[in-house]
Amino acid sequence: MRVERISDTKVRIFISYEDLEERGIGRDEIWQNGRKIQELFWDMMEKAYVEVGFEVMGPIAVEAFTMPTEGVMVVVTQVSALPDEDEEHVDDEPIVSDREDSPGLCYVFQDFEEAVRAAHALRSLCPAGGKLVAYNARFHLYFSPGEIDPRDEDAVAAVLGEYGERSKTTPAMLEEYGTVVFPERAVDQLCERFPLKPSSDW
Repeated sequence: MRVERISDTKVRIFISYEDLEERGIGRDEIWQNGRKIQELFWDMMEKAYVEVGFEVMGPIAVEAFTMPTEGVMVVVTQVSALPDEDEEHVDDEPIVSDREDSPGLCYVFQDFEEAVRAAHALRSLCPAGGKLVAYNARFHLYFSPGEIDPRDEDAVAAVLGEYGERSKTTPAMLEEYGTVVFPERAVDQLCERFPLKPSSDW
């Protein structure tokens, strides 16, 4: 188990599948709210407090993301009731309508595996670009203006559309509330760290 302090109100915890097995937790039990999961959560919070000084005080938001080989990444955010309500209201609105309103290209994927597949399909077009951000239990791949050759932009959008959909979340929202997985060269890093496997192995 590894803990990283992201900000004053946010911490990121990595739990390997070996850690889960040692606690008698199967991969299919990760999303259940059983006794073992609750014990694991409070162990994580104790480790976060001891190692990085992150203390749970009041309401929190918890997001968990499974990684193909590494294990589970858990993001815990200290929140207050009022900002939560405001954020939910904003999140329900159509934040992005077209490319002119939000420069760059941003697509969202339902799970990490789809982001990996999209990266492999994109590697010949834009290997050195992209930022991968986890937000609202999904993964967003964002290309800032200038990262993609204008002549390739339609082709890149077409490939991304095969694995995900245009994100309705602005880059500013992702920067403020999301968790950056790869801040740069996301396409290249996804391809290098997660070799493409046959569909039956995912």
